Amino acid sequence: MKKVAKKAAEEAVEHPVGKPAKRTAKKTGTGKKTTGAGAADRATGAGSGTAEKAATGAAKKTGTGKKTAKPESHLAMVRRARRINRELAEVYPYAHPELDFRNPFELLVATVLSAQTTDLRVNQTTPALFAAYPTPEDMAAAVPEELEEIIRPTGFFRAKSRSLIGLSASLRDNFGGEVPGRLADLVTLPGVGRKTANVVLGNAFGVPGITVDTHFGRLVRRWKWTEQEDPEKVEADVAAIFPKSEWTMLSHRVVFHGRRICHSRKPACGACPIAPLCPSYGEGETDPEKARKLLKYEMGGYPGQRLSPPPNYPGSPAPPLGAG
Repeated sequence: MKKVAKKAAEEAVEHPVGKPAKRTAKKTGTGKKTTGAGAADRATGAGSGTAEKAATGAAKKTGTGKKTAKPESHLAMVRRARRINRELAEVYPYAHPELDFRNPFELLVATVLSAQTTDLRVNQTTPALFAAYPTPEDMAAAVPEELEEIIRPTGFFRAKSRSLIGLSASLRDNFGGEVPGRLADLVTLPGVGRKTANVVLGNAFGVPGITVDTHFGRLVRRWKWTEQEDPEKVEADVAAIFPKSEWTMLSHRVVFHGRRICHSRKPACGACPIAPLCPSYGEGETDPEKARKLLKYEMGGYPGQRLSPPPNYPGSPAPPLGAG
């Protein structure tokens, strides 16, 4: 009896949220996993099935007056969080930064411009910007009014223009015209905070970092990885869950999921492939058919945000500014 009880306790820790989720990557007729363009099918087909299981599990726990689930231990949360990351890696094997860039300077500028606007709008704006000001030296010498006119579509163009000219001058005067590869140096640049620095470090220099934007913060709170609201505290809590080598790609996967399925106002719970692992299942639309209509970008059959996406991106590129 003691051995049976011990085994049951171990299973409860291993699978804290309902039944263990089936792997989201479905097998094809040839026995191979679907990836790339099949990601949308996993989200809608597999997602609806796993979402139904999540709904059934929730009903059993709360709808019949039976025992409610015990509070999740920290160890169980860590195991669930790491499983979510593995599942997201299968759903989004093509996750990437959704800003177009060719070098660290372009990524730095694009990230500063992305504040309070979409990556799509930034990507539609930067071709003309970098044609006019390809280097920090060029941008530092820009006439403010002319720079403002180019970046006007991104909003807050006067403040952003001051930041771009200021950080470009700092790069020219203090760093030999090169973007530094250290967080301590990056955050000294005008308009550059910890989030922007982590984006640049992770994607231009290969230095692991967690990027806490609005999507990332929303999802990790829904998943109960943290209760913090302050971005730096969120970053610290999540960093303690995952190995450092996972930080950059984890950030991309979580942001991808937030932009495509787990929306702010109406998450598509019924089409979510990780529904059985989500303690907040049911906050959004649970009907599979209705949930599918909420999917965005490649998951919903729409263009992505980058004009020049990576080769393995299964969706179509975004249109240039003024097209369509």
